[in-house]
Amino acid sequence: MLRTALVTGSAGFIGYFTSQALLAQGWNVIGLDAMTDYYDVELKKRRHEMLSKSKNFTAVTERLETPGLLSSLFEQHKFDAVIHLAAQAGVRYSIDAPRSYVESNLVGTFELLEAARAFPPAHMLLASTSSVYGANTQMPYTENDKVDTQMSFYAATKKATEVMAHSYAHLYHLPITMFRFFTVYGPWGRPDMAHFKFTKAIIEGDPIEIYNHGKMKRDFTFIDDLVRGIVALIDAVPPMPDTGATPIENDSLSPVAPHRAVNIGTGSPVQLLDFVQAIETAIGIDAQKIFMDIQPGDVPGTWAEASLLKSLTGEAPVTPIGTGIQAFVDWYREYYKV
Repeated sequence: MLRTALVTGSAGFIGYFTSQALLAQGWNVIGLDAMTDYYDVELKKRRHEMLSKSKNFTAVTERLETPGLLSSLFEQHKFDAVIHLAAQAGVRYSIDAPRSYVESNLVGTFELLEAARAFPPAHMLLASTSSVYGANTQMPYTENDKVDTQMSFYAATKKATEVMAHSYAHLYHLPITMFRFFTVYGPWGRPDMAHFKFTKAIIEGDPIEIYNHGKMKRDFTFIDDLVRGIVALIDAVPPMPDTGATPIENDSLSPVAPHRAVNIGTGSPVQLLDFVQAIETAIGIDAQKIFMDIQPGDVPGTWAEASLLKSLTGEAPVTPIGTGIQAFVDWYREYYKV
């Protein structure tokens, strides 16, 4: 019998590729997405159109936080796995429109956890972010670091979803894995992401803004590597406490709940100017650069310690930055015919 997964945010960048990977493995996928207009809705529709070519994909266009919606879906489909990717994204946008983060990230996650309480899946995997590490300066970031100093409201809502999930894991014995992303990039990415904006500007002959005068460092993670990690984690179900499970070195497993956090990153930070140079090389055009101060809510660097992912799944991100950027630029030129 085929296993069935719920993927929230299935028309999004990561949700599309995750759904695609599950379908390739023979899963039934119920894809939930609100098709909000935070960025180009046509891009989202195209992703869902491609997924809908599979007879095992069912698209549901509704808001995550709609009362009763998720409970109905959970009751109907009896999900084996839930991969929760739907969220209001963006650090800077959270300064301008914080309420949308409360509705999508907090209320939406609450509705998901309530549905899971009533109709428990075998494993829930919820998206968090490297932004939860906030003002921490000791790097690489490890899953057991304190995450109490978020620098943006977006990051604060994602930290809140982690602790909400932990409480439900403890109270209702729901196995939950939080995975923390580190600057994901690749084809079909969001137009508000750096690699997308830089590529568009360079091709169109416009200048690009380089924040923190190019001194930013990011653990850039190619989309294929990220998705392999997510899918591999499905079967790495956090055990209940005191079950005699073999301890894993540096595990983030809670002592009171089947709940853990897992970094998905390369463990190799890249200077922002080197990232831009990779885009310039792939396009064959030098960028006009405007150097600017760091923006509110941003952090100067992120860097994952990713050995826990390797221990749990055998997976580790491996795509070189030049290879990943070339794949994105090739897609961009094809999609926009430039």
